Amino acid sequence: MAVFLGSPEAMQKYREMDEEMRKKNDKTGMEAWMEWGKKHGAAIVDWGSPLGKTKAVSKQGIADVSNEMGAWTIVEAESHEAAAELFLNHPHFTIFPGDRVEVMECLPMPKME
Repeated sequence: MAVFLGSPEAMQKYREMDEEMRKKNDKTGMEAWMEWGKKHGAAIVDWGSPLGKTKAVSKQGIADVSNEMGAWTIVEAESHEAAAELFLNHPHFTIFPGDRVEVMECLPMPKME
């Protein structure tokens, strides 16, 4: 699973762009994202989606919180390293205001006896 992350500071700079520049950036970024998808299509198991507002649930109840997560996707590769390499120079952080993509293994569920 790959999680796309971005700092609040990067998002603030993005929001401060004038509308024309932001629209141009969005178009360029989405075109590059689709090209990335074509290049790595065989590895993409689930394109995922953007993520919205977050609520934390704990013993204390439910609270609105914020975090750096912006989107997710699932890929399949020969190794954890190979999966991470799919995201080198990804448009998330080369065009959009994202800071990084974190790639983690999805492990099998333990069998219950």
